[in-house]
Amino acid sequence: MNITAFIGSSRQHSNSELLADYVLEGVPHQKLIIKDLNIQPIHDLRHDAQGFQIVDDDYDQIIHALLTSDIVVFTTPIYWYSMSGIMKNMVDRLSHAIRDERFPQLKEKLLTTEAIVLAVGGDEPKIKGLPLIQQFQYIFNFLNMPFSSYILGEANKPGDIANDEQAVAQAALLNKQLKTMISTL
Repeated sequence: MNITAFIGSSRQHSNSELLADYVLEGVPHQKLIIKDLNIQPIHDLRHDAQGFQIVDDDYDQIIHALLTSDIVVFTTPIYWYSMSGIMKNMVDRLSHAIRDERFPQLKEKLLTTEAIVLAVGGDEPKIKGLPLIQQFQYIFNFLNMPFSSYILGEANKPGDIANDEQAVAQAALLNKQLKTMISTL
């Protein structure tokens, strides 16, 4: 089973990344730190005669991860009641990716790629983070991706996620579920 965590924080070792570390502890996975990739903003050409053009950046790494993963974990801080800008940029480029003739199998692969969302914020995220979860639900519905679970954590300063007992307990439960899935393969 292949698992990829897309880390959407602009801060190294952020609370959202730490939450992902709790979920994926002892579980084979790869991490893609989005801020470390050169991903250009979308240039929406879907209605132009030529359509989307190939962009010379690192986005093919995202597509490769989607094509080779059974589970993808979208990990983001909650910024202004939504995902981080760098994660939104990555998600926006999916409009291009699902039309990219080099990857005709992508849409079909997404039908069986399970999505998980981990989000951390400091302003009542268990309530104010729900629009973010709804946004991801709409994205996954559009892509026909199964959306299995999410965790909303509360933290402000670096490392504070360890103090959110509910999020840490949910992460431990999800970790156990992932390990069980792997052991039955």
